[in-house]
Amino acid sequence: MTFFLTLAGLLVLLYLGVPMFAAMFLLSLGVLWATEGTVTLLGELVFGKLDSYLLVAVPLFMLMAHFMVRGRVVDDLFGTAHTLLRHVRGGLGIATVAACTVFAAISGSSVATALTIGKVAIPQMLRYGYSRRGAFGVVAGGGTLGILIPPSAPMILYAYVTEASVGALFAAGVVPGLMMAAMFALWCVLTERGSGTPPAPPLPGAAGEGPGEDPPPRAGRASLAEIAAALKRSIWALTLPPFVLGGIYFGVFTPTEAAGTGALWALVLAVVVYRQLDLADLWEGVNEATRTAAMLFMIIVGASLYGYMLTKLGAPQELAAMVASWDLSRTGFLLCMMVLLFLLGLILETFSIILLTTPVILPVLDALAIDKVWYGILLTLNLEMALISPPVALNIVVIKAITGAPLSEVNRAVVPYLLMLALGTLMLLAFPGIALWLPRLLGY
Repeated sequence: MTFFLTLAGLLVLLYLGVPMFAAMFLLSLGVLWATEGTVTLLGELVFGKLDSYLLVAVPLFMLMAHFMVRGRVVDDLFGTAHTLLRHVRGGLGIATVAACTVFAAISGSSVATALTIGKVAIPQMLRYGYSRRGAFGVVAGGGTLGILIPPSAPMILYAYVTEASVGALFAAGVVPGLMMAAMFALWCVLTERGSGTPPAPPLPGAAGEGPGEDPPPRAGRASLAEIAAALKRSIWALTLPPFVLGGIYFGVFTPTEAAGTGALWALVLAVVVYRQLDLADLWEGVNEATRTAAMLFMIIVGASLYGYMLTKLGAPQELAAMVASWDLSRTGFLLCMMVLLFLLGLILETFSIILLTTPVILPVLDALAIDKVWYGILLTLNLEMALISPPVALNIVVIKAITGAPLSEVNRAVVPYLLMLALGTLMLLAFPGIALWLPRLLGY
C-alpha cells in the first residue's frame, strides 16, 4: 500500500506540471523529513549513485549517433537497403525497417532512429505509392528498435540499477530485435504495394520537397553494378556496429570504453571518409550529449531519493509480501508488471520508468527466481510500446514534427506496430530462450 500511495502522490505532482526529477526529489524529501526528521545523508546518497563509470557510456553513445547523423551516413544506409530491396513487394518499407535496424545498432536511441530515418524515408515512400498511414507507421514502429537492438541506453541504465551484465543484456536484445524487425517487414509485405506504383505527391512540408530535391528512388530490380556501388558507399558505415558490439562481446572493451571508441570512430568516419562534419556540428554534438547526460543524472538523483524513501518505509518488503499473499506464479507476476509498465509508459518517459520500478521489484525477482536479463528484455519491449502508445508518445510526436500530419492520423498509423510489439512481448514471456539463447551461447 505504501508504494501505491507514494506513486499516487508522484502522479499528482506530475499532473500539476512539476518536472519528473523535481517531483521525485520533492516528494521524497517531504516524506523523509516527516518520518525521519532529518535528511543529512542525502548528499552522500546522491554522490554515491552518480559516481559510476558505467553512466559515462550514455552520453558517449549519443555523441556517436550525432556524428553519424551529421556525417550523412544514414542516407547511405537507407540508399543501400532500398537498392537491395526495391523490387520486392513492400520493398521501401522493408528498406526502412532494415535502415532502422542498422541505425539502432549505431545510435541506441529510438527517438534518434525515428527522426533520422523518417526524414529520409517518409518522402520517398509517399512518392512511390505508400499510404500515409503505412509510411508513418513503419518509421514510428521501426524507430522503437533503437532501444532493443544494442547498444541501448535504457539497457545500460537497467544494468546499472540491477548490477546485471551489460554484455549479457546487449546479447539478449539481438534476437528479439531481429524478430521484431522481421515482423515489421512482413507487415509491409502484406499491406503495401511498394515501389511499383506511380509516384504519389510529396507530403507538404516533408524533407526532400522543393527545388533541388533529390530525385525519387528508381524502381525495378537493381543491377549488380548498382548493388556493388551501393555497398561500396555504405561499407564504412557498416563497420561501426561490429566494431562496437564485437569489442564488448569478445571482451576487448568495457561498455564505457566501447562507447568512447565508437564515438571516436564515428567522428573519424564523418570527418575523413564522408567529409560532412565541421566544428559547428562537433560543438552541437557535444552540447546535445551534455544535455542528455544532465537530464539523465537529474532523473537518477530524483529516482535514487525516491527509492531510498521507499526502502525506509519498507515498500519493497511490503510489495514482496503482497505478491506472496496473492500466491502469484512467475508468469502471473510478470503479466501484472507488463500491464503496470504499459500504463506507466503512457505518462512517464523511459529512464523514469526504469528507475521508478526496478529497485522496488528486485526482491520479488529474486524471490520468484526470475532471470534479470530476461526481465530486462521484457522491460525494454514494454518501453518500446510506450514510445508509440497514443496519444502523445515520443515517436508519435517525432513523426508529427517531421511531416506536419494530424496527431490523430499518426496515432492510427502506429496501432498495428503497437499490437506487434505486444505479440512479441507475449512470445518472449512464453519462450524465454528467445532472449537468453545468445547470452548463454556467448558464455554469460
